[in-house]
Amino acid sequence: MIKEENPDPQSTVSGRRGFIKTSVSLLAFSLSLPTHKLPAMMNAENMIMKKDISNGKSIIGAYGEWAASLLKPVPPLSFRNPEWNDLASWKKEAVGKTKECMASPARHHEVPKVTIDKKYVYDGLEIEEISWQLPYGSKTQAVVLKPAGVDKPLPAILGLHDHAGKKYFGYRKIVRTGDEQHPQLKEHQASDYGGMAWANEVARRGYVVLVHDTFAFGSRRVLYEDVQGLNYGDVDITNKSDKDPEKSENIETYNRWSGAHEHVMSKSLFCAGTTWPGVFLSEDQVALDILAARKDVISGKIGCGGLSGGGLRTVYLAGLDPRIKCAVCVGFMTTWKDQILTKSFTHTWMTYAPLLPNYMDFPEILGLRVPLPTLVLNNNQDELFTLDEMKKADGILKEVFTKAGAGEKYAAKFYEGPHKFDTAMQKDAFNWFDKWLKS
Repeated sequence: MIKEENPDPQSTVSGRRGFIKTSVSLLAFSLSLPTHKLPAMMNAENMIMKKDISNGKSIIGAYGEWAASLLKPVPPLSFRNPEWNDLASWKKEAVGKTKECMASPARHHEVPKVTIDKKYVYDGLEIEEISWQLPYGSKTQAVVLKPAGVDKPLPAILGLHDHAGKKYFGYRKIVRTGDEQHPQLKEHQASDYGGMAWANEVARRGYVVLVHDTFAFGSRRVLYEDVQGLNYGDVDITNKSDKDPEKSENIETYNRWSGAHEHVMSKSLFCAGTTWPGVFLSEDQVALDILAARKDVISGKIGCGGLSGGGLRTVYLAGLDPRIKCAVCVGFMTTWKDQILTKSFTHTWMTYAPLLPNYMDFPEILGLRVPLPTLVLNNNQDELFTLDEMKKADGILKEVFTKAGAGEKYAAKFYEGPHKFDTAMQKDAFNWFDKWLKS
């Protein structure tokens, strides 16, 4: 276990804790109840932490132990299963079943046309603001960062932004493109990232970094005016007299509404025959196509990583796309059991691919990439997970990589503190990228 050195007090601010409170509040919205009438629910996370599931208590009551018992200790498509000894044959079967459960929408084979909307130099980095149009929804906006004045091709990182209950923002949450920064972005980077724009910091080390808005975030967000007949509790988003979308109170209102809208989106995606992880995977692979096609990127030297929702996206993208040669998952590693009994209420609908737990445990999705280099960074007091289950997930991944003869390609670290990706963790992540992408 690694104890974080000189933790930044800013990194313990309640950025993600605010999201947990928001999640509980959104439950109130889905019940059409004002949040101020549910004060006990605002402490739900602390109350649930104290529940003794061995006495039959869980977030689904007496049904918890029964539901958890439906999971097999070693699922049939786990590489830990003794019947799997050939890595290639196991991977073919396991990857195929995972993709089937995720049910990603069919992708067009052609990479979409990329438009360079703006190009400039800021703080030692060449920055391109780019966009592309998918067959559905608004244009995807993205940013590319790399060291200024470097002409040779470089290794690359696909930076995956977080969730944090802030769907108004997407890629802007982990980049900085000028001295002026929205106060909510500044606060978010202070609370979750030690005050740093981590995409800028890793680019400075000699990488081409692409960060894009993904489905339902930033430029890809659901616009309230496009939605028919839905409002939630005390969220009033119907007043259009204030036309400034960047005004903090308007952003807060949107984030609360869009959080309450998540279950609607997820149900609709299920009815369409797909899943939220499946849509994420499809859109993240388009961004990967665009990054890999750049002339300033070294072919075969691409990594990805992100915190929280970005860690979730890392699990699915790095697990299923072998073009990701190095992966860093931050603040999103646990087991399905942890979700069943204790923590699903803290998580977005974006996590789940129905039926997949019948075939493998959650960490084994990321383990599909074995033997490619994989780093998992955890926080001991992370509000989203149970520490014992984070450690069980670590043990599962170690077993998978060791059985594949690739034990040195996997590492996990545990830090003191809540849900975050602070400067000490960033240093370890960037060193991992350097080790495997610059050799």
